[in-house]
Amino acid sequence: MHLSKRIQSILGDGDDGWGVFYKARAMLRAGIDITELTIGEHDIGTDSSILDAMHRAATRGHTGYADIAGVPALRDAVATRLQARTGTPTSRENVLITPGGQAALFASHMAVCDEGDKALFIDPHYATYPGTIRSVGARPLAIPTQSSRQFQPDPDRLRASAKGAKSLLINSPNNPTGVVYSQDTMEGIAAVCRHEDLWLISDEVYDGQVWQGAHLSPRALPGMAERTLVVGSMSKSHAMTGSRVGWVVGPAPVIEAAENLAINTTYGVPGFIQDAALFALRQGIAFEQKIAAPFCRRRAAAAAVFKDQDTVRLIPSGGAMYLMLDIRATGLSGEAFALRLLEEQHIAVMPGESFGRAAAGHLRVAMTVEDTRFLDALERLIRFAQMIRKDPIR
Repeated sequence: MHLSKRIQSILGDGDDGWGVFYKARAMLRAGIDITELTIGEHDIGTDSSILDAMHRAATRGHTGYADIAGVPALRDAVATRLQARTGTPTSRENVLITPGGQAALFASHMAVCDEGDKALFIDPHYATYPGTIRSVGARPLAIPTQSSRQFQPDPDRLRASAKGAKSLLINSPNNPTGVVYSQDTMEGIAAVCRHEDLWLISDEVYDGQVWQGAHLSPRALPGMAERTLVVGSMSKSHAMTGSRVGWVVGPAPVIEAAENLAINTTYGVPGFIQDAALFALRQGIAFEQKIAAPFCRRRAAAAAVFKDQDTVRLIPSGGAMYLMLDIRATGLSGEAFALRLLEEQHIAVMPGESFGRAAAGHLRVAMTVEDTRFLDALERLIRFAQMIRKDPIR
């Protein structure tokens, strides 16, 4: 008896680069005090008003099978939210509710990619991107960006790889870099997609966390609504990571086809959780800003910490809940530095290598602990890097 080739191929070659995270969790279980800055998990729980709404919906009986494409009122609310942010007409027929953003990424690629198709994605990337592409039978191809260009994708480099591809996956505001793609970048990406007839899958789960500049959804650009699938989620915008509510927004025929996928995989999202998501969306932009405020505040404070030293370079962060740090001056890889930082300083961060080759020699730091503890960890990280730079063998 053998496992399928497809499921064995999801991870790809080697490990997934998350050894530091697994080791940090083992140390925490052993009772060691670790400053945990690895994953994008809010340091607050889901707001009690959302949980109350979830409880009310459950006790009132919304515990059976829910509409597979999503509760109509929630689909309407998602459509209204996206239309307000893009200016592009959007209705419930353009929306599929999914069990989180990850399921939306899978559904999007499943909808547009055939077996063996070349599917592009930007490097650095969220860790699951290449595995998601492999899981639908497509062939992932990373398009590298450069730290010196603040990890903005280069449309010329993208164009050189796009011939014969079926799709392109982008993420702005970006995880892991915190970079918000500029209007020029987005227009360049859109031009390549139109010219090469690519589907564009735009992961916009951090669209409510923009600290500098403005988020531009490519769906709003000329000729892009008919070829763009937008992935969204309640996880980051409303601190509902465990509730697993996400969506795909795109052309109605694609959404209708993706509903058939949901029938044969997830069979929808529990109704009482969808009702809680609807309640959360109805709280409006002020609620999202309240959830995002700690990360905006910590980003501003972190910028001051990295001034007046040249060992650790902070990549300017325009959004999301992460900082990307260039530690190549220490002479260590991101993974080697992160392991030593964990073992010697009890600070857990993610090595850039976990997110692709373009982030080698970098670290991703999640801004997900209380302010004082967070800034103390950054100051210790800088001192540790300076020590290694002076005495790399120590």
